[in-house]
Amino acid sequence: MITLKGENIYLRALEPEDLEFIHAIENDEAIWEISNTITPYSKYLIKRYLEQAHKDIFEVKQLRLVISSYKDEPLGMIDLFDFDFKNGRAGVGILVKETNDRGKGYGYEALKLLTDYSFTHLGLHQLYCNIAEGNEASIKLFTNQGFKKIGLKKDWIHSSGSYKNEYLFQLINN
Repeated sequence: MITLKGENIYLRALEPEDLEFIHAIENDEAIWEISNTITPYSKYLIKRYLEQAHKDIFEVKQLRLVISSYKDEPLGMIDLFDFDFKNGRAGVGILVKETNDRGKGYGYEALKLLTDYSFTHLGLHQLYCNIAEGNEASIKLFTNQGFKKIGLKKDWIHSSGSYKNEYLFQLINN
């Protein structure tokens, strides 16, 4: 599919071989705040999830794709969640796993590919994302793609004994 192929990366469906990669991401406590996770995931549960990953976005209301290099190395994941066909919207989440792979444009390219796919093939009217106040890298990534800050949720995220605010960003397909 040409829509999901970029210059440096491409987006692909989940494969059974992604078990270890996803297990490592889902159990990385450093990103639990972003993913709203509070307990570890077993390989068994992730394997069951992968067995169901072929289901249609219209049925399961989400789509998870792997951000992959052209050397077929998984670099991260990008998700559509809370897919709402009636209202033409979905949330977006993105993660480039390794710190040394961040800042190289992979996230920017992945978000661009997913946005184009969402508007062209899924017929969505808008995408949104939630970003913790202080996550400057994500704020920059989404604003550089045209997302606008439209709201602030005060004391929204409880992390390390305190509360953080969270911004709501939105991109409307014109």
